[in-house]
Amino acid sequence: MVKGIIFDLDGTLLNTIGDIHKVLNECLTAFGLENISVERCATLIGHGAKKLVQDAVCGEKWEDVYNLYAKKFSECENELTALYEGEEEVLSELQRRGIKLAVVTNKPQRATENVCRKLLSKFGFCVLFGQNGDYPLKPDPTATIKAVEIMGLKKSECIFFGDGEADVQTAKNAGLDCVSVLWGYRTKDQLQTAGASAFAKSFPDILKFV
Repeated sequence: MVKGIIFDLDGTLLNTIGDIHKVLNECLTAFGLENISVERCATLIGHGAKKLVQDAVCGEKWEDVYNLYAKKFSECENELTALYEGEEEVLSELQRRGIKLAVVTNKPQRATENVCRKLLSKFGFCVLFGQNGDYPLKPDPTATIKAVEIMGLKKSECIFFGDGEADVQTAKNAGLDCVSVLWGYRTKDQLQTAGASAFAKSFPDILKFV
């Protein structure tokens, strides 16, 4: 019986590409660097902010760009970020059933807390783990295993939902079942190549797995 769900954040719980793309290009512009398309930006999401900026810059200035990005994104008001279709109803239903909810993301901790406070606070998430310096980034399983412990559950009672290759690998490394969502920033083929075998096509599909 499923008693807990661990969610990735960007591309899984929230459609954050608009704000990520906007802030990243503002930082690239500040250093006289070429902007990237929203499509290119989406392919770079999932491995943490440093890797995002490093891949976008592809040069010696990436650390300076990252420092600015980290500052600006921690102050972002998330005006371009939104829930997915059907998400509010599903999260409310999970909450009604008493299923514990957690977030494990490679997004910086302060940015994670800010956006979750704005858009997810009413759903009772009991764990919000971002890039905080306490645990390695996904696909390392440490934060995920800790989230299971905080929820007071067994691994067999939890499912990991995510939209990226790192999420598939994290769940495997942590010993959790994984469902890959298809509304995020990776294709089904990319996820299958990473080892995914269970898929949710829309947010309401989540209820089929619990």
